[in-house]
Amino acid sequence: MKKGGTLFFCQSCGYESAKWSGQCPACREWNTFAEEPAAPKQKGAPAGRRRTGERKSPVSLEHIESKNQERISTGMAELDQVLGGGIVPGSLVLVGGDPGIGKSTLLLQVCRNLAERLSGVLYISGEESLQQIKLRASRIGTFQDSLRLLCETNLADIEAVVLQEGPQVVIIDSIQTMYQEEISSAPGSVSQVREATGVLMRLAKEQNITIFIVGHVTKEGTVAGPRVLEHMVDTVLYFEGDRHASYRILRGVKNRFGSTNEIGVFEMLDTGLREVPNPSEYMLSGKPEGASGSVVVCTMEGTRPMLLEVQALVCRTNFGLPRRTAAGIDYNRVSLLMAVLEKRLNLPLSGFDAYVNVAGGIRLNEPAMDLALVLAVISSYKDIPVPEKTIVFGEVGLSGEVRAVSMAQQRVQEAKRLGFSRVILPKSSMEQVKNIKGIELVGAATVKDALRVVAG
Repeated sequence: MKKGGTLFFCQSCGYESAKWSGQCPACREWNTFAEEPAAPKQKGAPAGRRRTGERKSPVSLEHIESKNQERISTGMAELDQVLGGGIVPGSLVLVGGDPGIGKSTLLLQVCRNLAERLSGVLYISGEESLQQIKLRASRIGTFQDSLRLLCETNLADIEAVVLQEGPQVVIIDSIQTMYQEEISSAPGSVSQVREATGVLMRLAKEQNITIFIVGHVTKEGTVAGPRVLEHMVDTVLYFEGDRHASYRILRGVKNRFGSTNEIGVFEMLDTGLREVPNPSEYMLSGKPEGASGSVVVCTMEGTRPMLLEVQALVCRTNFGLPRRTAAGIDYNRVSLLMAVLEKRLNLPLSGFDAYVNVAGGIRLNEPAMDLALVLAVISSYKDIPVPEKTIVFGEVGLSGEVRAVSMAQQRVQEAKRLGFSRVILPKSSMEQVKNIKGIELVGAATVKDALRVVAG
């Protein structure tokens, strides 16, 4: 490409093209191409990479010495669980989420905990001044002198400071503000974000430094989000939740050093984020007693069982077309299960509006919540409350059968720990639950069986 030319980058996956296209041929997303100046090609080694006189040669697995790396605890049990047991030295961790969700607050609290045990922790901010960081830190607590702060956006200067200071943990807040002088595009563009992450990745591996990267996500897709970086980093954490609500959920979607799909629950207070060690009890607080349309379900978030309340409200429609509303559950799944009830149980739900909600704001995608949703709809339709201290889980098929789900043993143990006395579960999962006393287990082969237990 000639000097002064431009390229088009997909802001979802980073695909580059010489011309604009309405749909990205790589990720199939629409209207994600943005025009950016083309970076000049450099001869020789990439920028920032040091030349060595020795050329590396491949080795076999037998000659590689493997040793167990000691993880560094962040001082927050919920975060350690999502990371797989703690921080791995030399790893690159991406923390994504909407602006204002609490990413900077979480990482500043991590810096506070690490500064008490480590000799070098460096917090680099490209969005806030030192005075603004101090105001936020004064709400969190006292900090040790081993925590160093730096406000800089030039990546070359940041690399020089890191090599000079030699910290063990570095926080980059945020990657959208960092830039390289060799690239002519603006900070936050796909080119800048990708190249900046490549430099930080090399720095983390060569110097054995753990680097946390903050990445913003916008609904419009005007800024290159963490999806461009997921294949480059070692761990991807997403901060979810409504920023106007008090709870926050930290979810791990990629982890090269641990299991994925783990979650950590936090509560936002005026003094920072507080861990919620028992999220089931937290999510069930305020559950109404004796109200119809309310059912407790046990879902699995990674390896952690969590109890949630599924609510349904069924009322006669005032229009010819009934309304269906789903919050926290897939809308198509709700429509499918209501069609099963109308066909298999002869319930005339086509003339009723249905509103389904998961209390607490968590979104459920697991099939194990099908049976709880079905019983909540029936309970609201017939105005019959589900007995107290009853928990339900199971997948519902199109024939009305209740199918088995995974980890039934852990779900029943969590229900017993929180004081529930009866569990309605798939009959085919009864063999998985063994040696659990003090709680009644009721197996249901079909939706009719579960309905008899609730109504009886």
